[in-house]
Amino acid sequence: MNNHEIDYKIYGDDMQFVEVELDPHETVVAEAGSFMMMDDDIQMETIFGDGSGAGGGGLMGKLFSAGKRVLTGESLFMTTFTNAGSAKRHVSFASPYPGKIIPMDLSQLGGKIICQKDAFLAAAKGVQVGIEFQRKIGVGFFGGEGFIMQKLEGDGMAFVHAGGTITKKELLPGQTLRVDTGCLVALTRDVSYDIEFVKGVKTALFGGEGLFFATLRGPGSVWIQSLPFSRLASRVFAAAPHRGGSKDEGSIARGIFDMFNGD
Repeated sequence: MNNHEIDYKIYGDDMQFVEVELDPHETVVAEAGSFMMMDDDIQMETIFGDGSGAGGGGLMGKLFSAGKRVLTGESLFMTTFTNAGSAKRHVSFASPYPGKIIPMDLSQLGGKIICQKDAFLAAAKGVQVGIEFQRKIGVGFFGGEGFIMQKLEGDGMAFVHAGGTITKKELLPGQTLRVDTGCLVALTRDVSYDIEFVKGVKTALFGGEGLFFATLRGPGSVWIQSLPFSRLASRVFAAAPHRGGSKDEGSIARGIFDMFNGD
């Protein structure tokens, strides 16, 4: 094993958090802002990149590792949590919005997972968090994630977060699954991923499901989410009352509120 071996427990239902158990000198790496709580003797350190040392141990290697994260839209920095004590200690990380935390043992998934850019939550130290370029033009322009997706490589545990309910599909060789581009969370290395145009002009223009969907071909595993964050955010924004906009739900109450405030 090249990665630290960590134990974990996931709590909650719709707003989950994962508690990681660290033996002495074990380390977990997490996205900035995902930290929830930790025991005494846990030491935090902000680092460039993922701390795996995959890009080399020098300054240029660290800058290269951090630069790859910028391309995926993530922060330059990550945070490590190390158990500096002599007994087991715990550190917890929370999901950023309603959904599920998916534990992934990379040693049982071919050593590599490709996922959407903002899905990564935390991982055992040694897991490489990099970028995956999509070679096909259709995927790059219409896939929702561009030419670049995130990849997790190694033989340790990684934790991925997605919205709503999560389902895992096992695809046989040659088996095809069509998915809304925003609902695709992650896939194993052997799954072929392409973008397909919705057939039928009326369906594309008036169907309400967009012009493109992802076509996934096995063999391999695919994780699908029922509620992409972008969909949740657009519904919340559409339902929110806007000053000067059309009448909607809550507009009467908003008018009364404005009247008493002199508006």
